[in-house]
Amino acid sequence: MALQFSVSGRIAKPVHDVFEAIADPAQLSHYFTTNGARGRMESGATVTWDFHDFPGAFPVQIVEVVPDERIVLQWAAAVGDGEPYDTTVTFELTALDDGRTLVTITEEGWRDDESGRRASYGNCEGWTGMLCALRMWIEHGIVLRDGFYR
Repeated sequence: MALQFSVSGRIAKPVHDVFEAIADPAQLSHYFTTNGARGRMESGATVTWDFHDFPGAFPVQIVEVVPDERIVLQWAAAVGDGEPYDTTVTFELTALDDGRTLVTITEEGWRDDESGRRASYGNCEGWTGMLCALRMWIEHGIVLRDGFYR
């Protein structure tokens, strides 16, 4: 069985604004990467994300970017001492009739073992937190994660 999850939420901003809040490292650094993001998400780029709760900059390979629609990236699965491999994360942005944006984040590609299950559960929690933090940042200018992990 393939391990995969999707989380989604509605953001009360137009698609372009939400896309920029995800793709722009300056904005991402405010509400998600608590220790900073470097590099704009563009097809073929490698950017880095750094978190207080998982110190050390993570390389993130940007596979595909369709502005205002989709971002696909790959990064290392948290497998502990196991053989390293990557998972794939897809952000899909859908304009809703009421002016809001539906953001769906899907991550897949873990190995179906104890380490893969544990890592997938942790990332599901992390992407849910990211969506909540994105909403507070873009709708209200609140940095929800400030002090949460330090």
